Amino acid sequence: MAEIIRIKKGLDIPMKGAPSSAVTDDNKTTLFAVCPDDFPGPVWKAVVKPGDKVNAGDPLMKDKATGTICLTSPVAGQVEEVRRGERRHIEFISVRKQQEDTVRDFGKASSPEEIRNAMLSSGLWAMMRQRPFDIVPETSTMPRDIFVTAFDTAPLAASVLDSELASHLEAGLECLARLTSGKVYLGVKAGSGISSRAAETVEFEGPHPAGNVGTQIAAIRPVNKGETVWALDAATAARIGILCTKGVADYHTTIALTGPCVKDPHLVRTMTGASVTSLLEGNLSAKDDIRIISGNVLTGIKIDKEGFLHYPYRQITVIPEGSHADEFMGWASVDPAKFSVKRSFPAFLRGLGKPFDFDARIKGGHRAMILSGEYDKVFPFDIYPEYLLKAIIAGDIDRMEKLGIYEVAPEDFALPEFVDTSKIELQKIVREGLDNLRKELS
Repeated sequence: MAEIIRIKKGLDIPMKGAPSSAVTDDNKTTLFAVCPDDFPGPVWKAVVKPGDKVNAGDPLMKDKATGTICLTSPVAGQVEEVRRGERRHIEFISVRKQQEDTVRDFGKASSPEEIRNAMLSSGLWAMMRQRPFDIVPETSTMPRDIFVTAFDTAPLAASVLDSELASHLEAGLECLARLTSGKVYLGVKAGSGISSRAAETVEFEGPHPAGNVGTQIAAIRPVNKGETVWALDAATAARIGILCTKGVADYHTTIALTGPCVKDPHLVRTMTGASVTSLLEGNLSAKDDIRIISGNVLTGIKIDKEGFLHYPYRQITVIPEGSHADEFMGWASVDPAKFSVKRSFPAFLRGLGKPFDFDARIKGGHRAMILSGEYDKVFPFDIYPEYLLKAIIAGDIDRMEKLGIYEVAPEDFALPEFVDTSKIELQKIVREGLDNLRKELS
């Protein structure tokens, strides 16, 4: 029987716009893109130019340091654009899909070396994360353990695995087990019935962030200084299984269209990096004053209507901006439809299980960090978040190490950022702190 770990600290945010179980196929999207900023760590260089023909699985970008880690095209077609920003930084490379979909053959893989090479050239290596630093794993590292999460507890999140990928999960876990001298841990939702022979299954129950892989690592076996672990979701693990057993990379994904501004929240089967234009066409309740987010409201990326799905490709959330909101008494209103983690509004009388109509307003002003303990109520790590954040801001490396910087990633601070009275961008602070620490130690 699998061990059950109960996460007590956290918060489930009751939002309107949860997806139904209905699944539709995306037959209209023809433009797909890969955004290198979704894959932190390496410096990426383009290996294609507009007009080049590519197969599904062909490289679009490679890391400059080794030239072995690839970001690949999810579809066969023609490279449409290499969009660059300031200082020629690549923002994305887009590919226009052709009718005839040709897929690159990577060959079946069984030995550790073959598995690593196949993952590097297929783009699946870049879909993993290394802790410390929350970056794409360095090719020279050997992980102490590998952690796989099979569920998502973020607001309005759908299942991590669809039925097709689920059938290949065990094969993927067997491949991952050959890449570490330690263990592969599979974190599943309590009562889900998911188990594995190749991995040690651990069941979790409790509020968000129970589904975050960082929470699971901290609860099972935390990362210490000098140690390296890899983390990924179960969908990526299943894709690794397909790659090693069939020799092809599977880039399909099932995402959820969610949020109060979506007419029909449901699931859509599409490809990674799909343009959201056709996905949302005719399904928005308003055209103006809306915010489109690739991902969930806590950790997602704001995009425009011509934007693309960003990694990890699980959902699109559409909420009102709230810029035209006109409330009686403004922030001092005692409207029972207002959500608060404290009892500032009478909404708690109706129960927090009922969904609320959130918008994108911050509803507060920036101020100094208040050591009130409010982060600790939603932060299930055995560290002091306020003191760690202050050490990051001060650039005190010794104190950062003592306070647990090697255990965390920006997404672990999404809930503290949500409940923060001071409205500080905590995830940005952690990301910059991890990047600066890596530079100092390299």
